[in-house]
Formats: sequence, structure tokens, C-alpha cells
Amino acid sequence: MSDAAHAHDDHGHHAHPTGIMRWLTTTNHKDIGTMYLWFALIMLFSAGTMALLIRAELFHPGMQLMHPDFFNQLTTMHGLIMIFGAIMPAFTGFANWQVPLMLGAPDMAFPRMNNWSFWLLPVAGIMLLGSFLLPGGAVAGGWTMYPPLFIQGGVSYDLTILAVHIMGLSSIMGSINIITTILNMRAPGLTLMKMPLFCWTWLITAYLLIATMPVLAGAVTMLLTDRNFGTHFFNAAGGGDPVMFQHIFWFFGHPEVYILILPAFGIVSQIIPTFARKPLFGYASMVYATASIAILSFTVWAHHMFTTGMPVASQLFFMFSTMLIAVPTGVKVFNWVATMWKGSLTFETPMLFAIAFVCLFTIGGFSGLVLAMAPVDIQLQDTYYVVAHFHYVLVSGALFSIFAGIYFWLPKWTGHMYNETLGKTHFWLSVIGMNIVFFPMHFLGLAGMPRRIPDYALQFTEFNQIATVGAFIFGFSQLLFLAVVLKTIKGGAKASDRVWEGAEGLEWTVPSPAPYHTFETAPVVK
Repeated sequence: MSDAAHAHDDHGHHAHPTGIMRWLTTTNHKDIGTMYLWFALIMLFSAGTMALLIRAELFHPGMQLMHPDFFNQLTTMHGLIMIFGAIMPAFTGFANWQVPLMLGAPDMAFPRMNNWSFWLLPVAGIMLLGSFLLPGGAVAGGWTMYPPLFIQGGVSYDLTILAVHIMGLSSIMGSINIITTILNMRAPGLTLMKMPLFCWTWLITAYLLIATMPVLAGAVTMLLTDRNFGTHFFNAAGGGDPVMFQHIFWFFGHPEVYILILPAFGIVSQIIPTFARKPLFGYASMVYATASIAILSFTVWAHHMFTTGMPVASQLFFMFSTMLIAVPTGVKVFNWVATMWKGSLTFETPMLFAIAFVCLFTIGGFSGLVLAMAPVDIQLQDTYYVVAHFHYVLVSGALFSIFAGIYFWLPKWTGHMYNETLGKTHFWLSVIGMNIVFFPMHFLGLAGMPRRIPDYALQFTEFNQIATVGAFIFGFSQLLFLAVVLKTIKGGAKASDRVWEGAEGLEWTVPSPAPYHTFETAPVVK
């Protein structure tokens, strides 16, 4: 690029844009990672507010606060915004910040594409949130966008389809960037099997995103043409099949739930070795388990569809493949526990969230194993048991690992230590609130309370009231988290060069195979 194309200051140096232009035009991976994380936080609070409105309505049977249609709009938008607006961008923010640092790379492979893949997200987020203001309100057809519900409906449905397209585009570009960075920009001597596990989980996640996002794009494009151009892909009256949509959607949607959890596995695999002060147990098996989960995730999609009238042979296949995918996940849990076993553990906030992740994510995994059994699932399909299951996986799984990662890396990012007392308070309020919300839902589901309804039978009242109280504890404790983060950015104790100093002066921030003889700390006998 010629010198004339650059702005110059008085001394002939290149003047860097400042203020808003710095953020709009930045190609710095740290700036972009920061923007992803702030965007995710704003979306978390937006979708969280919707969740609190949902729980407030469900505090009593009968309709209190809202029209049933608005309740359905809230459930749809809560799901879409939490997944595409909060969890995925937060993990992408971690990837932008940490992957180049962990690989010893100067930046991401395609810095300008990186900027673009971020700036697509606020556009899509505004489209989703703005759809509440359109005639007829936001989408009330569920975040899964099932026809025939989705073939009727106003212009907000078309807007939602467009927003999902834009978010998918952002994910694909981000993934291309991450894969290229990891495969081509590692420091000399850093082989793939020596990479920090966070890089591995993101490499595999990025491949999943590139494989599945076009499938979602195809499904919603067919919906769009069904709605506006007279096609009949999913319209039974015209020879289409609404169940076909479910097959296409879940072929994206099931790998997607692993996209939402694999980076969490990576974060937790960085944190536990650091605070146990020993290397990660079974590094290679962790890598292979992650890859197995990714491959098997393409074989389980129809376990979401046991009640759609599939042939028994198909039900058996999907039942067994779903049981099988629990095995590599169990390997990971075993490895985390084995890493902590006989370690010199300390319990700073990141470690507390990581331990809560291991315990509570495992509960979510077990209820998933229950739902994998076709005859059981036929009873529990679309009840609150399913809601309990996936919130244990996504709140105590994905979200807690995001909190853990932020507490873990915030000193590195800001140069300041967060307030440990406030961090621990946030942890305890979150973990107690989360269990009060979602644990009773198992019982509601077993008793037969259907999900996505604004009203319910009287016998479900007490458990719903408990859940609502828990939701408000959990929701408002996130304001404390915001306060901790802002306080740390503003200032606080200076972070040392080695933030999480071990008891022996060891720091396992990189859980790749340990350097030789690190643990020979005993005095040598002459």
C-alpha cells in the first residue's frame, strides 16, 4: 500500500484512528475479541431479561403479565439470542483473544475478515431484537423455526431468517480464520499435539461450524421460499413434508450443541491444570475424545425426533449413537477429575466455576442419557425435563465456563486483578440460583408439564414458584459479574507477570505435555 494512502501525523508517523473509528476499523485480534465479548454480554442481558419475563409469568398458573402470543415470542427470542448472540460470540471472543497468543502468532490469519465477521453480528442482533417492534411482534414459532408454524406469521419471520443467515455467515468466516491461524501460524516447534487444549477444541469446533452452518442456511432458505415464493418444501398440502425440515434443521442443530460446548471443554482444560498445579491428565485422549464427539455429533440428530413417527430401526440407530457419544464425554470428565486428583488445589473463582462446570455439566449429561432412550423420550418429549436437561448443559456448561474463562484471563487482558471476594460471591449466587431454577424442572417434566406454555395446571404451582425465585437470584447476580468486570477494567491490584503462581512457582497455563523433569523438586542427594 502506498504511503499516500495512509493518514500521517505532524511527524510523518502513521496516525492510528482513535475513538469510535478505532473500534469500527480495527484488525487487532485483541480489540475484536473484546468486542465479541462485550456484544455477547449485552445479548446475555437482553435474552436473560426475556427469561425473567417468562419465569415471572410462570410464577402463578393463569395469565398474569402478558398475552400468550407475546410469551411465545419471548421463548423464541430467548433461545435464538442466547445461542447465536451470547454463547457463540463469547467463545469466538475467547478464540480471538487467546488463540494467537497461545500459538505465538502475531494476529489472526485474516485480520480484515476478522473485523467483518464481528461487525455482521450487531446487525443481526439488532434485527432480532428489533423484530419485537414490527407489526405482529417477534417470531412466536420457537427458536427451532419449525413449519408449519413458521410458514404463517408476519414479516418478523422473514427478518429472523435473514438474521440467522447473517449470523451463519459471521460464524463461517470466523471459523475459516481460526482454522487457518491454527494450521499455518503456530510458532516453530509447536506441533499440533503440543498445542494448548483450548486451541484444539476451537480447531474442531471451527470445522463443525463450517460443516453445519450451510445446512442451516439451506433449511431457512427453503423456509423463505415456502413463505414468499410459492414453493412447497415443507408444506404437506403441496406435496412437501414438514418433518423433512426437522431432519435438515437437526442435522445442523445437533452438531451445533457441541459447537456450544467444545470451547467450554477447552477453557476448563486450561483452568483445572493451572489450579491443580499439575499437567492435564491424558492430553492425547482429550484430543481424540474431542474429535470423536465432533464426528459422532453428525450421527445423532434424529434423537430430537423420536415422536415424529420414525421407523423403529431408525429409532434404534439414533438411540444407540446417542448413548455412544456419551462415552468420549465421560472420558473428558474422568480426565478432569484425574487432573485434580492429588493436585495442590487452590479455589480461586476460575477454579470454582470450572469445578461447578464438571459437576453440573455431568448432571446435564446424565439427563441427556436418560432422554436418549427412545421409550423414555417418547414420554418426556417436549416436557420441562428436556428444558432442565439442556439448561444444565448450556448454563452450567457453556455459560459457567465463559465466566471461568473471563475470571481466568481478565488479569492478562486488563493488567489488573479482579476482586476475589466479589468473584466468589458471584460464583455462589450463580451456582445456587442456577440449581434452584433448573433442578425442579426435572420433577415438573417427569410429572408431565409441557414446555413453551404460558399457563399450567395447578399441581405444578410450587415447583414453578421455586424455579422463578431461583431465576431472579441467578439473573440479578449477573449484575454483580458486570460490576466485577467493570471494576477490574478501571483498575485494581496490578496483575503480576505470572498471575496464577503455583505453590512451587509452577504455572500450568498450557496443559500440553509437561516439560521433562519439572516435578523433580526434591533436593538432590549427593
